Amino acid sequence: MTDASYIDTSKPHPARMYDWFLGGKDNYPVDEEMGRQLVAMDGRVLTMARNNRAFMQRATRWLAGEGVRQFLDIGTGIPTEPNLHQIAQGIAPEARVVYCDNDPIVLAHAEALLRSTPQGVTEYLQADFREPERILEEASRILDFDKPVALSLVALLHFISDEDGAYELVDRMMGVLPSGSHLMLSHGTGDFTPKTAEQAGDLYKSRGMTLALRSRAEVARFFEGYELVDPGVAIIDQWKPELGERVTDPADGPVPGYGAVARKP
Repeated sequence: MTDASYIDTSKPHPARMYDWFLGGKDNYPVDEEMGRQLVAMDGRVLTMARNNRAFMQRATRWLAGEGVRQFLDIGTGIPTEPNLHQIAQGIAPEARVVYCDNDPIVLAHAEALLRSTPQGVTEYLQADFREPERILEEASRILDFDKPVALSLVALLHFISDEDGAYELVDRMMGVLPSGSHLMLSHGTGDFTPKTAEQAGDLYKSRGMTLALRSRAEVARFFEGYELVDPGVAIIDQWKPELGERVTDPADGPVPGYGAVARKP
């Protein structure tokens, strides 16, 4: 059995590549190499990474402002400041946050994720989104599933194909959460540069990884049955920009990703 704490530096990993996109230092040459290849295909990859973080911050700020006090963040990535719990607990010190990621390097930095307010709780578990029952079982020790929870899937689902059950996995997670819970997610798209998206998908496949860049309609499908928060499924930098940081350069064209939040009735 593979040691869960083993960090394979021979293959790129999305969490470490994301760290490189954001200018971090917790990555390896193999991650930087692939990151540079992707940036050469489309420089907006860097803008998209920064916008993912900015979207997470705005969406968390909105959710906490609406009274949500529990968050389950899957695909956490290597910690950056401010992280989800810092924003949520800055508004509601009693907020409870569970982080989850499948990359051992995130575990190595988990201490930064666990600096909770005295009134609240933050916890970290290492697991893969493809193990929803395990995640839910472990998260239930911290979160009360009788009360609303915000499920955060930021820059995660474009690494899970339809064949791997992306839609079904979201349904299984949200199906356990009570009425009043929310789904917040961001997702990369090839809507604006389909040829480049195809090339990027081929690059990921050659490295043994999945890249499923979905259209706006395909992203909207994740929210079927839920009540979308205005402005709905929007280009990521255009989702409630008044709530905080927004990273964009109009000269580069649309940011290649969507963001949305929806409430479970």
